[in-house]
Amino acid sequence: MLRALNIVTNAFPLWVLICSGIALFQPETFTWFRPYIVWGLGIIMLGMGMTLSVEDFRQVLKMPRAAVIGVICQFTIMPMLGFAVAHLLGLPKIDPHLAVGLILVACCPGGTASNVIAYLAKANLALSVMMTIVSTFAAILLTPILTKILVGTMLEVSATALFLETVKVVLLPVVVGVLLNRFCPRFVKSVSPVSPLISVIAIVLIVACIIGLKNEVILTANWRLLAAPGILHLAAFVLGYMAAKWIGLPEDARRTISIEVGMQNSGLGTHLANSNFKGTNAAVPCAISAVYHCLIGSIVAGIWRTYSSSRRGE
Repeated sequence: MLRALNIVTNAFPLWVLICSGIALFQPETFTWFRPYIVWGLGIIMLGMGMTLSVEDFRQVLKMPRAAVIGVICQFTIMPMLGFAVAHLLGLPKIDPHLAVGLILVACCPGGTASNVIAYLAKANLALSVMMTIVSTFAAILLTPILTKILVGTMLEVSATALFLETVKVVLLPVVVGVLLNRFCPRFVKSVSPVSPLISVIAIVLIVACIIGLKNEVILTANWRLLAAPGILHLAAFVLGYMAAKWIGLPEDARRTISIEVGMQNSGLGTHLANSNFKGTNAAVPCAISAVYHCLIGSIVAGIWRTYSSSRRGE
């Protein structure tokens, strides 16, 4: 039973692609989830929190070199790429909110999906989880600040509103999850086998819902809107790996940093875009980005996994 759950959970990129495709042409299949997006994101963050212990935070406080380098790369390479791609493809001229959405998701932390891809790619899973933890807490301050700096020239952005919303949907659920792990270990142990699958379902519903809500925009979109998130994530995977290699980190750490830089928490980006730029298309790049980073991550994981197996003669 547990093995079957893991297989279904690890196939999450496939579910994102299938459900996003359905939502594009049959939007009503998923648009019903719109009022529950914030709850879905809360469930994802709660699940992450329940995997954390006091010992995990002790390890984070030690700040291993690879984790520090990885998080720095995540909040420098990706935001700058988001800004560069948005302007190089002229998104502000088409619709400033499309550029805002792309930059916003580029300023988000890593998501739990990256941990799955790190596992499949035979990267350093412990480092991946640690980077996700650190970047998630760092994002409470950095996501609003970076978005304000990079977007402020195009539109008025309230860093305070972004900060408060990030606290609500990231910090509180994670803290509750950590407390449950600390004081209700039996409960956490009983739900831990299905918790990752529930998070995957929530991610898929959030992405498919936004795709469905904005299906007309996507279907009639200029090629630039469709290309921008793909270029963003592909470049981030490559630059993340190159940066880690240039610094001299081992192969498993290079793969991990590449994945963590290349895969953002698109669910968080989607919610922040919906909450802070209501009635606009800002959430569209965030939803499209989830499809791209899952697809690219899955391909990269497959290549690295095959390469690692062939090196061992499996």
